[in-house]
Amino acid sequence: MEKELDAVSTLLEEPKRPCVYSLGGSKVEDKIPVIENILAREKADKILLGGVPAKLFLRATEIKTKINDEEIHDFKQFLDRATKLTQKYGDHIEVPLDLAYEDEQGKRVDQPVNSPHVEEEALDIGSKTLEKYSRIVRGAATTVANGPLGVFERNGFDKGTKELLESMAKSNGYTVIGGGHLVGLASIQGIEERFSHVSTAGGAMLSLLSGQSLPGVDALVRAANRMRTANPPA
Repeated sequence: MEKELDAVSTLLEEPKRPCVYSLGGSKVEDKIPVIENILAREKADKILLGGVPAKLFLRATEIKTKINDEEIHDFKQFLDRATKLTQKYGDHIEVPLDLAYEDEQGKRVDQPVNSPHVEEEALDIGSKTLEKYSRIVRGAATTVANGPLGVFERNGFDKGTKELLESMAKSNGYTVIGGGHLVGLASIQGIEERFSHVSTAGGAMLSLLSGQSLPGVDALVRAANRMRTANPPA
């Protein structure tokens, strides 16, 4: 626990710059607060978006990428928050240039995000986006990743997540990955030990990055203070 808290505290206090975050997965409700907190505290230089968060922010920029609104609880609220973040911190937030879809033969096809011919839901970031994201990661002094950039369980649509992890693993900077999907994928790739820190905290890591306190940690601090009061140094 101490190692985990030290790693996250480093990110929130004085991360080496440039500091880059890669945020994906299917839950926007735990990624939006992180984005709000780290940008307000000026602790991130770039945020690379994939998965459902990328689709939400594309919609916030009025790009009509297909997204299942019903999968996001209180969709309008999160869309409003994404829109405000884009307006205030647009230079720091990177959304995909292209997205990957499955064609009628079940093969991967990349299309620009504003393509009018796509009616299916995107399954991964596209190759041009991956090239741009990887270049940003290679130039970063600190990189934090949480959540896959696409539906990595589908054959051919794990490319974005796998190659971004590879770029992080080759980086000379401080690298942190979190979330069961990313950690599991890094283990399958055999690169898990090449990251500076592999978080096993799951949602607790995101809670800390979003500025929340952790009840378990707060209880330990209170207990330590009680012990010091009851047993003052001689």
